[in-house]
Amino acid sequence: MSNSAQQQSSIDLEDDDEPSDWDKRIYSTGCHAEQDKMNDCYFVKKDWRACSKEMEAFRECWKRKGNDQRTETKDN
Repeated sequence: MSNSAQQQSSIDLEDDDEPSDWDKRIYSTGCHAEQDKMNDCYFVKKDWRACSKEMEAFRECWKRKGNDQRTETKDN
């Protein structure tokens, strides 16, 4: 590995520790734990219908934290 490749690899590892824009937005909602559980459920089950409990917990958190008003979310 060349010296420049090693430096780039080192930079990539350092950048990996920084939260992404997506992570920052989810953390700002106050519902990141519920979001993680919902995503984990889908990752395991591969079917959103099997994750209705997790989706409802996220939806309730979203409303409780006032995100529906902030983002103009509409219930169907």
